[in-house]
Amino acid sequence: MKKCAIFLCLLTLCIIVVSVASCGKSKGEKVMVLKLAHGLNTEHPVHKAMLFMAEKVKEKSAGKMRVDVYPSEQLGSERECIERLQLGALAMTKTSSSPMESFVEKIKVLGLPYLFRDSEHYWKVLKGEIGKELLAAGESKGLKGVCFYDAGARSFYTAKKQIKTPADLAGMKIRVQKSPMAQEMVETMGGSPTPIDWGELYTSLQQGVVDGAENNPPSLNTSRHYEICKFYTLDEHTRPPDIVLISTVVWKKMTPEQQQILQQAADESVEFQRELWKEFVAESLDKVKAAGVTITEPDKQPFRDAVKPMLEKYRDTEIGNLAEKIIEVQ
Repeated sequence: MKKCAIFLCLLTLCIIVVSVASCGKSKGEKVMVLKLAHGLNTEHPVHKAMLFMAEKVKEKSAGKMRVDVYPSEQLGSERECIERLQLGALAMTKTSSSPMESFVEKIKVLGLPYLFRDSEHYWKVLKGEIGKELLAAGESKGLKGVCFYDAGARSFYTAKKQIKTPADLAGMKIRVQKSPMAQEMVETMGGSPTPIDWGELYTSLQQGVVDGAENNPPSLNTSRHYEICKFYTLDEHTRPPDIVLISTVVWKKMTPEQQQILQQAADESVEFQRELWKEFVAESLDKVKAAGVTITEPDKQPFRDAVKPMLEKYRDTEIGNLAEKIIEVQ
């Protein structure tokens, strides 16, 4: 048993070393290599923003630091990557805030439907004190937030039946992220929430495992889910941001200078990503419409009314109190 324990400790140490630090030399000096894994494909603006961040890290460190980006779930699903960060077996990942709800309680607030008034309100919150509080909330769990990326508003898309009101969701199996809040929201509206990993969703839609899903326009476009789902209802029920995370195991091994370089590069990539996002949302809506998708802009009030019981449930809780602070941001 002792030999087994020693072996496991050595194996974990080896994984951390390979994932984090000295994977090469540049002009006689060690290069810190940070592996960053995520589930999106290479066309997605969020992936392009992470490549931009990687370039900035290389530039600011004069080649002494490198961020290697692994897209399309090459190193695992969102949840698997988050768990590997906690162990220090992976340096960085990009995840939607939704899967983070199972790891960090406070993050649940970002999954509340109709929490943000609009994009301006969204960014005032994320760039302010509340945003900083949420990025830091996972540090005790081994997960340090580096920055938020725009992931837009999520809406329903379906294969056979158009959704005009929440009543249309009755009896429909809707794919959601592995997020307690997303599951609760769809259930409150009358649908049947079905958690499925992003990489498995195209096949699940194709085979009728689910009747539809909910996501933003760029994700509907780049995933090619529009080939199956011909109805897109822009109810814009939630705006959970993407979060770039770094393992606290890795972060603590970095020098203050290295930490500063990474943070500055990430901050610059946020502005780059926001511009890309705006452009790509419009392009994506045009593309899916040209592919035969019917785009509907419904009256949002019935959807707001349908989720009121869910919002009431969190009144006078930590999540509810934080939501009130977010709503008050002007």
